[in-house]
Amino acid sequence: MYAHSIGTQNYRFDDLKTLMARASPARSGDYLAGVAAQSAQERAAAQMALAAVPLTDFLTHALVPYEADEITRLIMDTHDAAAFATVSHLTVGDFRNWLLGDEVDSGVLSALAPGITPEMAAAVSKIMRNQDLILVAKKCSVVTRFRNTIGLPGRMATRLQPNHPTDDGTGIAASVLDGLLYGSGDAVIGINPATDNVLQVIKLVTLMSDVISQYGIPTQSCVLTHVTNTIEAINRGAPVDLVFQSIGGTEATNSSFGLNLALLAEARSAAMSLNRGTVGNNVMYFETGQGSALSANAHHGMDQQTCEARAYAVARHFKPLLVNTVVGFIGPEYLYDGKQIMRAGLEDHFCAKLLGLPMGCDVCYTNHAEADQNDMDVLLTLLGVAGCNFVMGIPGSDDIMLNYQTTSFHDALYVRRLLGLRPAPEFEEWLQRMDIISGGADFRLPTALPAAFQNAMRRLA
Repeated sequence: MYAHSIGTQNYRFDDLKTLMARASPARSGDYLAGVAAQSAQERAAAQMALAAVPLTDFLTHALVPYEADEITRLIMDTHDAAAFATVSHLTVGDFRNWLLGDEVDSGVLSALAPGITPEMAAAVSKIMRNQDLILVAKKCSVVTRFRNTIGLPGRMATRLQPNHPTDDGTGIAASVLDGLLYGSGDAVIGINPATDNVLQVIKLVTLMSDVISQYGIPTQSCVLTHVTNTIEAINRGAPVDLVFQSIGGTEATNSSFGLNLALLAEARSAAMSLNRGTVGNNVMYFETGQGSALSANAHHGMDQQTCEARAYAVARHFKPLLVNTVVGFIGPEYLYDGKQIMRAGLEDHFCAKLLGLPMGCDVCYTNHAEADQNDMDVLLTLLGVAGCNFVMGIPGSDDIMLNYQTTSFHDALYVRRLLGLRPAPEFEEWLQRMDIISGGADFRLPTALPAAFQNAMRRLA
């Protein structure tokens, strides 16, 4: 039992799961689930009570029973007690103050990450202002490698997303060329296939592999299909770089996706066996998003942000190259408007970075949400300040295959110019060598099509 009084009103919370839910900033998904605070006063009382909870409580009070959920078992069984010792004496409120302290830097946070559970990260985020989430996330540096190096300070990568409603090869190639000419694509060239089967996966993977090889691009490709399709494509000899999978924070959520931890381990092993990386072997790409557990009726009474943070334990276990939250993609039933989307994006980025993940964000919304591109401009800028590893790059910010709004090649160029951010170093050198950008960090685009791409443009025409 947890309790806190405001004036003459005493608020009681039956267990840690309930306390966490009531302390969450307001969002439509938690109201839909029936777990949200019923007033701002109750939320404030829950946040005050949560601030007094010792961090050790999260090691003795599992929000989903250990025997009933393999994600809980993963969290508990892989917890690093030695790393946790640094903060084991703190309450959630003390932990917030400690994180904001000047003596806590990137090295300290990297060493701490294995000792922090997702529930601890979620709890402290619930009592932090947006500026706190940004400041602490900025301190976290999580670097991964495959054909280039992602996550170095002062750099922001982009996923070039050349989706096409019919998977037309010419249309995809045109979008890839467009993105490359704006300096996009160092995180990954990643396609959501319109036709999702093994043969189509092999076709698209081969197309991207040919482009990367022909132009010597130091990047990686991925088809965002179900993990079983990727495993089969590997078995058939396809040139797979990264294995993609959407993941959730409970065993039941992942079961609804048709996967479990053993299947993810099999996929990672298959991709590792191909040895396609040149500077590293981080071969997994995961996507998450607040609301997926509730959509599957698999949230076990938890609030959606805590469920989301638990998904990061799954991702962390498999040492991914990339992870991103598709923050506004599911719709206003879960994040109603621009304000809720912005808050969720900052929470997700903070929690993932604190847990040691190479976190990016699909800064996005659906057309029936109470949000617009100005809201996305704000979130993109805030995430750039916070040190987000990568964002999306899509022609015109309008994904014509998935029918949602995200960030464009121009948006990525904007945030790089504004904040002096640069691409992955190997990719940046390639951009300069191909006369796509000038030297330095000013990202001067060419006045004419670089010679190396003139033949490619003629073929597309």
